[in-house]
Amino acid sequence: MIVVYHHNNRVAKVVSNHNESVAVEEHLSIASVLMTLSRQFPLEPIVWCHQLLENSLNIDGIAKLFHHNKMMLSYGVSPSSFLGNGIGYVEESPFIKVNKKCRYPTWLMSSDVGVIHASVLKMIGDTIKADTNFDYFLNSLSKVGMILGLLCYSEPQLLLKNVSQIPPVKANLFALFRFVKQHYKKRWIVLLFLNLLVFEKRFPLLPLLFSLFFKNRKKSELSLDGIPVQTNLTVADKKTIDVIIPTIGRKNYLYDVLHDLSQQTHLPVHVIIVEQNPQPGSVSELDFLTNQTWPFNIKHTFTHQAGACNARNLALSQVESEWVFLNDDDNRFDEKLLETFLHKVDQYGVSALTTAYLQKNEPQRYSITNQSGIFGSGNSFVKASCLATVSFNMALEFGYGEDIDFGMQLRNSGFDVIYFPEIRILHLKAPMGGFRIKVKQLWDDEKMQPKPSPTIMYVFLKHYTLQQLQCYKLVSFFKLLKKESLLNYPAFLNNFEKKWNKSHYWATKL
Repeated sequence: MIVVYHHNNRVAKVVSNHNESVAVEEHLSIASVLMTLSRQFPLEPIVWCHQLLENSLNIDGIAKLFHHNKMMLSYGVSPSSFLGNGIGYVEESPFIKVNKKCRYPTWLMSSDVGVIHASVLKMIGDTIKADTNFDYFLNSLSKVGMILGLLCYSEPQLLLKNVSQIPPVKANLFALFRFVKQHYKKRWIVLLFLNLLVFEKRFPLLPLLFSLFFKNRKKSELSLDGIPVQTNLTVADKKTIDVIIPTIGRKNYLYDVLHDLSQQTHLPVHVIIVEQNPQPGSVSELDFLTNQTWPFNIKHTFTHQAGACNARNLALSQVESEWVFLNDDDNRFDEKLLETFLHKVDQYGVSALTTAYLQKNEPQRYSITNQSGIFGSGNSFVKASCLATVSFNMALEFGYGEDIDFGMQLRNSGFDVIYFPEIRILHLKAPMGGFRIKVKQLWDDEKMQPKPSPTIMYVFLKHYTLQQLQCYKLVSFFKLLKKESLLNYPAFLNNFEKKWNKSHYWATKL
């Protein structure tokens, strides 16, 4: 391990993990020193730390926190990031509103403290400029790397208690526009400009024009596949798995799911089925649960209360094994699904993961293992211990957004969701049955129907920044505006605002 201490945008000293001094050229920028060290020590993790935080650096804990090579950890003492709230105007992802109290997935890095492996630093760093602004360099490095499968986190445990206050480094509008131009599609600098104009009454024309002189840093030819991944953590100890399946009116499809589970090379311990039928006096139609022998224990709950959130919560309350497979009643998969899942857990040391979830004949677009911005309640695996304070939000029952909310609860509890493209589940999207039944929502009697759905608004208000919500509003406005005639623009604008306000009102009621 090599540790670079810096102060006033210059390297103060470089030491090895044996506290031996490492000589570097004093005139080089911090980023250039890191790049030099990545070539000099290609097998070592490289740590950066502000000199004022030297006594707070958790040097002994880094090996456990940084448990495989394809990671980048960082932590900023300031509650805000280098790029500020403005970055929310261009990215609608869970990685912007960072929970500073736990390990949280984000590419928003800080120069205060962090660690990256030399092999990753060299591979990505060789393709981008070693900026004199160290914070800009780190955020560019992580933004490019995350798309390629670099797992990036804000990690408060990099520092011990009694942390010194560090003056925050803030990007100005020129740096923000430049960053957006170099890491997003061109249209986003225009949207950033419009968001600042509409919501902050600013007119940043010069930063917009300045950004046009910079090239995009996304490297389609760059790959991190050559970086080996093997965690030093033991996450799957018992390797026992329970499967939960909510079902309603899909008897034949459910039978096929049970058949696929019975053929697994690594069998589940329990399959927990919550059968729903809202018809009064109805009884279970799943006779094959008892008149056929299965190589696992089946826990069957029959309820007249419909709803996916309730059904999954009922199932989760019955879990006994180390892991939970959140399955659906119209999935198909091969016999090595559970075995492959456990192999990936042993390789990456993850506590929550989601799979490729394709329909028949649908091409697979994403082929890189990376941090997922979504969570699928029908194709995910979660360690049971992660669910102590996590459940499906009943406020979102019969609406949309419960999957997003569940994934965000996991992330805000310190558990990232990793997407593994090699683990594949076929989603048949069965035309009959299903668990979304037509129910009367609180806002159904409104003459002016809310838009977007109040459940979607609820998720935005709960888990995203104000700037992300405002960007969503502006993009939605332009999408709907395209369908309107020019003469109808004033009426459309008035109605759009009313529908938005209605959605906001009912979201707060939820």
